[in-house]
Amino acid sequence: MTIDVRHPASLARNGARAVALALLLVLAGAARADQQRDPELKQVVAGAISEAECFADRFDSAVWYKLMEPRLRRTVSNQQERLDILKFVYCETHRTGEARLPPGLVMAVIDVESRFDRWAVSSAGAVGLMQVMPFWPEQLGMRRFQLTKVAPNLQMGCAILRFYLKQEHNNYARALARYNGSTGRRDYSDAVLSRWSRWTGADDLPGTASEAHSVRNPAGG
Repeated sequence: MTIDVRHPASLARNGARAVALALLLVLAGAARADQQRDPELKQVVAGAISEAECFADRFDSAVWYKLMEPRLRRTVSNQQERLDILKFVYCETHRTGEARLPPGLVMAVIDVESRFDRWAVSSAGAVGLMQVMPFWPEQLGMRRFQLTKVAPNLQMGCAILRFYLKQEHNNYARALARYNGSTGRRDYSDAVLSRWSRWTGADDLPGTASEAHSVRNPAGG
């Protein structure tokens, strides 16, 4: 979040949020958090952090900003924070050498998980835009508060989501359930897939939101 040092009220407001977040993270430390604990994920997430570089195509990224920025403006009032979210969503979904993620799907995950509030903390202790579990920074030699920052949160969240999509052979419903820790239920994945339709327009993958809906209830659950 951009803090204007010319406004003491802004500093006090953000300082209070940081203190509140620290208290929540301490309280959440003992919470049971089964999701996102797959052993193979550590190397994947560590790689995402160490290779934090944007490989966006200039034309495609310009289209992305033009389509998405007015929509996100309704929820995120801070312009710099809006642009940071869009930048890192685009970059993380278009990583060179990695399977592409539908950008609209990632926007839908953020929308459902945190409503684009990077300070959000769940009852299980998940933090930030993509509600990443707090054990990840500790395993990677980072600090928990870094999950409130746009870049590391999206790097970790997208790496985890990509991992589960690979494990579930691009079955969106199952991958989303694993991401959220709600395997065996469809409420969360259905909510994300429904919200995906609000963020379509810049997805460059064959698996569009409409196609995801057609496979969200595959045979066998």
